[in-house]
Amino acid sequence: MSVLLDPDDRGYREDMDKRIGFGSVSPSGHALTVPSEVWAALELDNPDAVVEYIEREGEIVLRPRVAVHPDDAWFWSPESQAAEQEAEEDLAAGRYTTFQNEEEFLAHLEKVAEHGPEETG
Repeated sequence: MSVLLDPDDRGYREDMDKRIGFGSVSPSGHALTVPSEVWAALELDNPDAVVEYIEREGEIVLRPRVAVHPDDAWFWSPESQAAEQEAEEDLAAGRYTTFQNEEEFLAHLEKVAEHGPEETG
């Protein structure tokens, strides 16, 4: 089982339509042939890519999605993504500490637990 994430769910706006090409429908196999231009535009080469089919006022709309295992869905929550962004900014600004070995790291954690992160520098 997977959940489907939509990182770009801004709602439908017809002025955002871009006509890309035509595909074909298999009369016997319930299959659609997706033209290479659409395949490339939707980045379906990604091994985790899936396509959501939407019926909208008599039209079929294909929306690319990324399948994510339910155990990993927490990572894509707005809170987790905000924390990831903060971590990236900290790394870019040089706000991090490196350790030579496990003992140094564990000693640092003990200082943080005892004095708080501001006191450990």
